[in-house]
Amino acid sequence: MPENQNPQMDMSEFRWDNNPFSQVDHVIAVASGKGGVGKSLVTSLLAAAAAKKTFRAAIMDADVTGPSIPKSFGLRDQLTAVEGVGIEPAISDKGVKIVSMNLLLEDETAPVVWRGPVLAGVLKQFWEDVDWGLVDYMFVDMPPGTGDVPLTIYQSMDVDGIVVVTTPQDLVQLIVEKAYNMARMMNVPILGVVENMSYLKCPHCGETIDVFGKSKADEVAAKLGVPVLAKLPIDPAISEKVDAGRVEDVELPEVNEALEKILRAIDLPPEE
Repeated sequence: MPENQNPQMDMSEFRWDNNPFSQVDHVIAVASGKGGVGKSLVTSLLAAAAAKKTFRAAIMDADVTGPSIPKSFGLRDQLTAVEGVGIEPAISDKGVKIVSMNLLLEDETAPVVWRGPVLAGVLKQFWEDVDWGLVDYMFVDMPPGTGDVPLTIYQSMDVDGIVVVTTPQDLVQLIVEKAYNMARMMNVPILGVVENMSYLKCPHCGETIDVFGKSKADEVAAKLGVPVLAKLPIDPAISEKVDAGRVEDVELPEVNEALEKILRAIDLPPEE
């Protein structure tokens, strides 16, 4: 453990109650040390890939002040509540259950200007007051950084592991190490690293172009002792589908391979 690493924290007293109508078997957080790296895209792709494999998948959009998950799936209708049961999540074409702040606002462009304790209260409602039903894998789209919301999630939910999303710039090492150190502090395992915007393939000659510089994912992941789950390309076709609300139509072998690695890591017995 690095010298500046805080001791692991006992979080049992902070745990939220489970909704009586929900059974969520595994929770996977998708996080990063900064914004703009594609956490929401990776969250959406992983959940969609899980649903295509017939797993019961769900997404909790914990980026309350900057929610973008609904747009990726083409969802716009507001969530409804059933008396005595709770809030019903939206369901995508492939069956992914989704709860997001944008599905609770009358105007999806309205800003959410709330302080940390209020945001934490909303996330608690997303967990306790939502009728999630049976879920095999819930993916939590985290906000950037290591502030109140990530702290609340790691303290209050039984998170099986964290997927760290990075990009190839030099800042990647700092991003990964911040997320890694917070995870260690909160006693949550890092499942691996996904490098987004890793490369571009020339549509004419097929040459691989390192638009944002040479990948550093392997180097950083090796230093921290965690695997590289995937290196995702820059592809205008992906952006077009996501912008059109058709993220579930994106087919990337790298995402399927990443999902398989994540599921295997979750199923491994804990280290002695």
